[in-house]
Amino acid sequence: MDPSDQKFFTVIDYVIFAVLLAASMGIGLYYALSGGRQRTTQEFLMADRSMGCLPVSLSLIASFQSAVAIIGVPAEIYTHGTQYWFIGCAYILGLFIPAHIFIPVFYRLRVSSAYQYLELRFSKAVRICGTFTFIFQMVIYMGVCVYTPAFALNAVTGFELWGTVLATGLVCTLYTTLGGLKAVIWTDVFQTVVMFAGQLAVIVVGVQKTGGVADVWRKVWEGNRISGLDLNPDPTERHTFWTLGVGGVFLMLSLYGVNQAQVQRYLSSRTEKEAVRSCYMVFPSLQLALALSCVMGLVMFARYCGEDHSDKLASSSRDAMVIYFVMDMLHGLPGLPGLFIACLFSAALSTISSAFNSLATVTMEDLIKPQYPAMTEARATLLSKVLAMSYGLLCLAMAYLTHLMGDSVLQVALKIFGMVGGPILGLFCLGMFFPWANSIGALVGLCAGLVVAFWLGIGSILNRSTRPLPLECGTNATIAIQTAFNNTTLSQPSGLKRFYSLSYMWYSGFNCTTVILIGLIISFLTGPTKEEDVMPGTLYPLLGKLFCFLPEHLKKKLCCVTPLGQTLAAPQRQPSQHKEGNGLAFPQEDRSSLEERENFLPETFVEYETAV
Repeated sequence: MDPSDQKFFTVIDYVIFAVLLAASMGIGLYYALSGGRQRTTQEFLMADRSMGCLPVSLSLIASFQSAVAIIGVPAEIYTHGTQYWFIGCAYILGLFIPAHIFIPVFYRLRVSSAYQYLELRFSKAVRICGTFTFIFQMVIYMGVCVYTPAFALNAVTGFELWGTVLATGLVCTLYTTLGGLKAVIWTDVFQTVVMFAGQLAVIVVGVQKTGGVADVWRKVWEGNRISGLDLNPDPTERHTFWTLGVGGVFLMLSLYGVNQAQVQRYLSSRTEKEAVRSCYMVFPSLQLALALSCVMGLVMFARYCGEDHSDKLASSSRDAMVIYFVMDMLHGLPGLPGLFIACLFSAALSTISSAFNSLATVTMEDLIKPQYPAMTEARATLLSKVLAMSYGLLCLAMAYLTHLMGDSVLQVALKIFGMVGGPILGLFCLGMFFPWANSIGALVGLCAGLVVAFWLGIGSILNRSTRPLPLECGTNATIAIQTAFNNTTLSQPSGLKRFYSLSYMWYSGFNCTTVILIGLIISFLTGPTKEEDVMPGTLYPLLGKLFCFLPEHLKKKLCCVTPLGQTLAAPQRQPSQHKEGNGLAFPQEDRSSLEERENFLPETFVEYETAV
């Protein structure tokens, strides 16, 4: 039977899918009615800073191991081969650096929003610009995350596509609004298990139906889907070791280093050690998730070996092939189609709920509380819940834009993070690593980075040219690849078109570097900040560590050598003006000097310094 004709679930499939939604809602209700009942912003947004490393680490995985990856990575492997697998190399530095640089800085400052750091280091204007940039990035990305599983459910069951989009968004919005960050983290734990189970089921059944492991290997080898180490330094090559292993590090840093959704999880940990440990525990799980997605793509290729059935799902997208493959493998096996759709929705719900909660946090902490410092705790908590719900509804609207895009969902998602996440990463690196950077340099650098990012991103869309490997097996594939290579060599873009051809995996690194360079140039032109004028605890002595071979007096002149978490000769603090439990409270006007900003340091950071 043609699986495209079987657009329905069995009763067991519906039960499995319903259990997923009911369990997610149940966790939200449990945390809404237990403990402190989400009556404070500290509990609703930060889980009372009481989470252990295991749930935090699983939540860190689930937050960005979305339906985009479960659908997008197998489609990438099926179309272009296993070169993408080398992004696993970027996970090493991409998690090591946040664990030892970003987490200690954020945790010791005891901020609720990563963007509070920007005001401590620069000014309120920089903080607000950073916040709006993050909001824009996450709202657009959520459109991709909501649309992807809805498309899958529509293909498998025939459900109305936009009805499915609405159902996904509403379920997620409700449990996020009811249960706060604790509900988000614990549903992430449950949904991560479902994700792995769904992918594993498809792979096991697929290998069995394709003829066994040996048969799968033979077909993917003959079809040239096993890629070697490509050391081509050309940055316009879509995927090479350098674009994935080096460019991917910047992408990982923008996700796991400075993205509010992840920073919020680090800060919800009981101690700094638990936060660092949770970051390390993410590594093997991310490698497992990547391996499952890549193997799924290889089994797909072994099954079809040159055939393209995506048109049977009324879509020309390669992503539709993944849905077709799942339907083909699992139809006639009651419960398994439901498990895979539950797997997709688990990935989507975990990502979307993380975004809703982090968006509510930055809006509350960065935009509303500074303007209304006298707001009562009860009103602030209610407003946080309204914000979470509002962002949920807004993201549903963004799903329609995803429907109009032509790229694969994986490439769309990574482009978004490269175009917007790269400049945000550059802003934080500028503040943490370069003591001379001032607020004017930070603002101009961020604006320049965003302008260049959108110029590059829009230019690449208008001059789109993707060169997939031929979908053939055996000797025909070798001939076809040689022909494609010769044609490509003859038609290399030049001039501005070559700039637009930059691999999307370099977007984060290129845009991050742009922000840092422009920021430093403007800072030196407008008067660099002196190290002793920088807020204590906001610098990481990276340059001091890199130039450790220099004499002490030269190091002091060239770079920051102050140990993290310790102060310089700071002036006397005046009593703090903010209420305990509300995080940082900032004045209505900009505070540019160290003496003024010192008064607004969190009390917990004062205690930390005393302990040091």
